[in-house]
This record gives sequence, structure tokens and C-alpha cells, in this order.
Amino acid sequence: MAVTSGKEGKSSSMDQGKYVRYTAEQVEALERLYHDCPKPSSIRRQQLIRECPILSNIEPKQIKVWFQNRRCREKQRKEASRLQAVNRKLSAMNKLLMEENDRLQKQVSQLVYENGYFRQQLQNASIATTDTSCESVVTSVKHQQQNHLTPRDPPRDASPAGLLSIAEETLTEFLSKAKGNAVEWIQMPGMKPGPDAIGIVTISHGCTGVAARACSLVGIDPTKVAEILKDRTSWLRDCRSVDVLTAFSTGNGGTIELLYMQMYAPTTLASARDFWTLRYTSVLEDGSLVVCERSLSGTQGGPSMPAVQQFVRAEMQPSGYLIRPCEGGGSLIHIVDHMDLEPWSVPEVLRPLYESSTVLAQKVTMSALRHLRQIAQEVSSDVVLGWGRQPAALRTFSQRLCKGFNEAVNGFTDDGWSLMGNDGMEDVTILINSSPSKLFGQQFASSDGLPALGGGILCAKASMLLQNVPPALLVRFLREHRSEWADSNIDAYSAASWKATPCTVPSSRIGGFGGGQVILPLAHTVEHEEFLEVIKLENNGLTQEEALLSRDMFLLQLCSGLDENAVGACAELVFAPIDASLADSSPLLPSGFRVIPLDSGMDGNSPNRTLDLASALEIGSAGSRTSVDYGGNSGNLRSVLTIAFQFTFENHLRENVASMARQYVRGVVASVQRVAMALAPSRLGSHLGPRLPPGTPEALTLARWVCQSYRFHLGVELLRPNSEVNESLLKTLWHHSDAIMCCSLKSLPVFTFANQAGLDMLETTLVALQDISLEKILDDNGRKSFCSDIAQIMQQGYAYLPAGVCVSSMGRPASYDRAIAWKVLNDEENPHCIAFMFMNWSFV
Repeated sequence: MAVTSGKEGKSSSMDQGKYVRYTAEQVEALERLYHDCPKPSSIRRQQLIRECPILSNIEPKQIKVWFQNRRCREKQRKEASRLQAVNRKLSAMNKLLMEENDRLQKQVSQLVYENGYFRQQLQNASIATTDTSCESVVTSVKHQQQNHLTPRDPPRDASPAGLLSIAEETLTEFLSKAKGNAVEWIQMPGMKPGPDAIGIVTISHGCTGVAARACSLVGIDPTKVAEILKDRTSWLRDCRSVDVLTAFSTGNGGTIELLYMQMYAPTTLASARDFWTLRYTSVLEDGSLVVCERSLSGTQGGPSMPAVQQFVRAEMQPSGYLIRPCEGGGSLIHIVDHMDLEPWSVPEVLRPLYESSTVLAQKVTMSALRHLRQIAQEVSSDVVLGWGRQPAALRTFSQRLCKGFNEAVNGFTDDGWSLMGNDGMEDVTILINSSPSKLFGQQFASSDGLPALGGGILCAKASMLLQNVPPALLVRFLREHRSEWADSNIDAYSAASWKATPCTVPSSRIGGFGGGQVILPLAHTVEHEEFLEVIKLENNGLTQEEALLSRDMFLLQLCSGLDENAVGACAELVFAPIDASLADSSPLLPSGFRVIPLDSGMDGNSPNRTLDLASALEIGSAGSRTSVDYGGNSGNLRSVLTIAFQFTFENHLRENVASMARQYVRGVVASVQRVAMALAPSRLGSHLGPRLPPGTPEALTLARWVCQSYRFHLGVELLRPNSEVNESLLKTLWHHSDAIMCCSLKSLPVFTFANQAGLDMLETTLVALQDISLEKILDDNGRKSFCSDIAQIMQQGYAYLPAGVCVSSMGRPASYDRAIAWKVLNDEENPHCIAFMFMNWSFV
């Protein structure tokens, strides 16, 4: 029934049982409001009717129904788009799995054939009368097999024709690894293919060197994929530089490049690596794009590259990328990384880093896939960013933090670093750089507010071995409990040293006078394996009097590797003092921590273990406290921790700054050791009885109180009835789809707990959550509603709250369909806190 002007139309529209047909002008007006506010309040709908005369003959309730239907259509459209994307990915994964199945069948057939061949040779040897020993036969078989696997090619010259011959051979060997059985591939531990997986990741078994292979679907066209992957410095954080020394086109339409690549050392205990390689880019007959690469050595007859000081020459076996166009858009990509990293040149304790294919897969192969997925998401959807920054700008900040930290750890002489004498102890290494412009380039000279240093940059660094502490757990603790290891005086000095105002060199006092810490999220990667954030340090100063003047400081911080289930992944916490404006040209002087696992046996654990680990540090020594056992293999877990802190100095204060830096790093090392002891499972735990479940007792108790009180007040279960064990109860509550939060019973209520959905809704972390009050997140209507319902909550035990809007810590509005608030009772049935559950929330 069409809506017309006059009484007839108005009475018809008031008939709620009949269909209302809107005119094009009415739909346009409603669409405009929908784009501004998808869920308008009753007041806003009435205001719309008053402002738009064309809607005057429609009842507010009908407009409410229109918005409900519009939101439903939008939700269906997004769901249909998501399902189509999942379907395309499943089809591509199915194709990859079928190809993998064919490869495995061929490998089985080859193994059956070789098994029969060896059996026949052994039988012939046993019945032979002229030669009763099978040694000659076996030797002959091995010799034939060796000649088959490693054929000796005649040496080739360095002319274009000779290089093309090497390139074609590299292409053949690479394709045999990407799609064939040249390498025996096994599934990487912890990786299972599926619609949400990064791809099919496998590692080598029993080959020379270390190798990893990945197959995946990315939503980028093949040409763009090749362009991104060839720019290694943009996605491989361990890559220092890639120089193209020679490039020429081939007659078949391909391109040959001679590259010299330098890689950072991950720790101060090892030397950096470099590669001298040939890279060949070509297009196959089926339209696939191939980028393959291998090292050039003297045995191949190609051009040579002399050794470079501070680098160990590593070898790249035929590796590369096979990129095929995918139906419906995007690309199917095969990545192969095969290297010999010369593990003989590092201390024996570090050799697992250079002999592990799993580490290579995490650091190189999967990093390439993650970067491609991140680019694809940014291109295909609207990415919400912190502080109004574009994704490329935030990625640049992350790259600069990693590069600055790697430069500090390695201390290359061509960057101006030189070793400074020690104080008789070699636990802390001090490097100075009197030419910081080599590190910062033109940015150093042109940065706003950066003084012309009369000295340079000083770096204090150290490495230590850790036992029984998962890297992800340690870095998460260091991130969330900065006061346990940092000195606010040193933080203030680092921030002030970049400004024109003079500052004195402080003495190091770990855990000295300081204020709070607020974590402000900026961005994160698709799989949440890396976070970029701003840390606000409140009320920090070089003295207590200065701190009382509320001199806030800011750090730009990059945190990665927090997933304890990621086998072979290192964890990092890198930060640098910044100005509050966070200008793109701001100079960064990164410091931080890197924890690298030396063993592959990492046990998956709860992501919520640091809820109250700070209290464990105050109990006492490791032998006298009650410890929590976090994993079955944690007793055998070893890792290497690398610490590097950078400071600016004036020439006349160089010795003072060096003494301060050395003392500070030693204090940080002692604090980290104390933290590691608190986090590590007790060595006596296995003899004292069964292991305690992960999570603090306080968190487990609170989860039990929340669920029991919900059942007591509302008569229904909050969680599934099979969640009986406390540990399972906390885990289920943590992963609940609705945002659940607990708020203290004070005159100014503040949040004390939130599950993962609640943290996402508030855009905060568990540590920063305690700095957010209930009043800050509610709008005017929400505050009025809560004030009127608080009496009902305390008397009746619960109250239903109408749909409304909350405001996150980043200032973004988040709407919800409805909410429930209930009183949480402890075991003595006394009020402990108020719990909220916001249902069907989404950012506006």
C-alpha cells in the first residue's frame, strides 16, 4: 500500500498490520540518516520526522521498523559477502589440497619403486656366487643415487647466456620443490589447514639446510603480489638491505637480477648473515608468474662477491614464489624458502635457531603471507585506524621501530658504531655512535624539535639464557607490568634528551617514583600477532617534585609474538619516546626486549595468565612460593633474551651516560630474572601433586561468582551447562561472544574485569581497563538509565537496560541491542561487584 498525503494516507500508515511502501524521496532521506546513525534513538527518529516534511505522514514506529529491516539487510549483505569470500578460499584451499594429494601419491609411488629396487638389489647380492659381499652393490646403489640427486654441471661463465643457464636451472629446481617431491615436506607443528588458516605450511625433513613451504590464497593480483614480495625490506623485519647490482632482460621475456642482501643477527651472541644471489622473474606457459632465487657460488662459474666484514656468507638454495591467477580474483601462491645458514659459526646453544625449519617458516615464509593478507585486507575493506593514520604510515612506524632495534643489537661499524671500554665486567656491552646522521639520514637533520646533538647515541645491550619461561608469557608480562622493571627517571631522561631543554643524568632506580601506565591501541595485524600502540606514562619526572606537575610522557611501542601456540616464534617488545603529536617525521630511538625460543616443544597455554602475576613477585623466592604449572613441556623450554637500550649523550657527559646505561641494563636484567623466576613453573611442582589449572585463583573465583550470581538472579545459565570445571568456566567466559564486564561498587565505579569481547568493545587491555570508569563509556542516556536502575539492581539483583551507545577508550561509539546488569555475590552472599553484558554490539 503506497503512502499518500492527506488523512487517508496517514490513517493507513498508522495501521501497523499493513505494508508501508516508501517513495524514493522518503527512502533517500532515511538512507542519509542510516549512514550517519544506523540505530537512531526514539528522540532522533521524531526529530527526523520534524526535519523532513516528506516523512510527516509516517509513524515513528514504522520508521523504527524500517531501520530494523535496513540493519538486517546490511547484516545479510555482509554475511553473504563473507560467505562468498570463505567459499572462494575453500575452493582455492581444496585445489591446493588436491595438488598436495597428487604430490604425495607420486611420492608414495616413488618410495614403493625405490623399496622394490633395493629389495631386488639385495636379493641379487645374496644369490651372487662371484661376490658374496653385498658391500659393493650397496656402494654402487648409493653412488648411483648420489649422482642422481647432485648432478655435476660444467662451470658456466658470467655472461648473460651463462647466467640465463643458471636461472633456468634454478627455475626447474624451484618448481620441483614448490609442486614436486624434490624435498620431503611434513606439516608444520601447530598448523592445520582451514578457512581461517593462513595457508598450508610445511617444513622440510632430512634435507640439506633448512626449508619451509607455504601455499595460500591472497586477494591481490599476481603482478602486485610479485612486486610486494620482491621488496623484502618492506615485510621481512630481519632484512637490513637488498641491493640490485645488475639487472637485464632475457630473450624469453624474463628478468635476471644479481642481488646482495644483508640480514640482521637476532641476538648479540651471533654474527649477521649476507647472501649473494641471482633472482629470475619469468612467466610460465600457463600464465603463472615465477620469482625464483639462488646463491651464486664459485662452483657454478658465476660472478663472485667478496666477503664483507661482520657478516657470515650464507647460502640460499633454489627458492622463490609461484603465483597463479585465481578464478574470481586474487592469486594462489606457493612460497619456498630453502637456506643453509652456516650454523657452525654460532655458539652451540644457539644452533637450533639456524638448524630449525620451523624458525625459518615463522620468520620468513609466514611473514610474507601475513604481510600479503594485511595488504589485501586494507585494500578490500575500510580499516579503522588509531589517531587518524593510514595503514601505510603505521606500518612505517612499525618498520622503523624494528629496524632501529636491530641496528642497536647488531651495531654495524658502517653505521658509525664503535665499542666503548667496559668497567672490568663483560656482562653489558656499550657501543657509541658519534655520527647518528648515518642512522637517521636526512630525517635526523630536519626533524622538528630535535636538537643538534653535541655528542651522539649510546647503546647498552646484553643477552642471557632463560629456562622454563615461554617467550610470549614473559613479553606479555613486561608489557603489562612496566613498573616491575622500568625506571621512571630513565624514561624521563630519554624523553627529555630529545628536547632542547637541558637535563641531568639520573641515577638508576628500578621501580622508582612514577605514575601509571595507559596503553592506547593504534593498530594490529590481521591475526593479532603484532600490536602497535602508544604508551602514556602519567606523572613521570626526574624528581618527585617534577612528577607532581603531571608531566606525562609518551612511548611508541611495538609488541609481537604473544601467541603461545605459535611454535618457533620469537616475542618482542620494542619502544621509543615520542612527542604527543606523533608526527610522521618524528625521530625514533628504539629500545626493548627480544625473546627467542631455542626449543620447538612449546605447549599451548591460556592467553590470560598475567591477570595477577605481579602479586607473585611479592610472595618470595621461587622455592617458597606456590607456583602455577603452565604446560607439560615448559620444564625443557630454553630461550635467549636480548636487551638493548639506547640513549643520547653530550660529549662532556658521555662517561656519565655510559655509567648510567650500564647500571640500568644490569638492573633490568636482574628484574627480568626475578620476573622469569616468578613466571616459571616450580621445579618441585611435579613432586608435590597434580598441577594447578592456568589462570590466577582470583580470576577463577570471579568467573564462578559471575556465573553463579547470573543463575541465582535470572534463573538461567550464563554459559553452557557443560562448563563445570573452573578453568573451563573462565575460558568459556573469556571467549563469550557478548561483551561481559565487571564494575566495582564505589562512588565512582571503575572496571575490574572484562572478557575478550569486552576489551574489544572498549578498545583497551586488561591493565588499562582499571583506568576506565563506568561514567566514561556511557552516553547521557546510558548514565541516566543506569542511575535510575541502580536501585533495582541492588534490590532485585538485576535489571534489563535498553539499547544504547557506549564510547570506547579511543572515543569510538559502539551500539548494542540490549544489556543486562546483575549484582555479583561472593561466597558469603555479600555484594562484590556489578556485572554487565552488552549484547550484539558493534562499532557505529
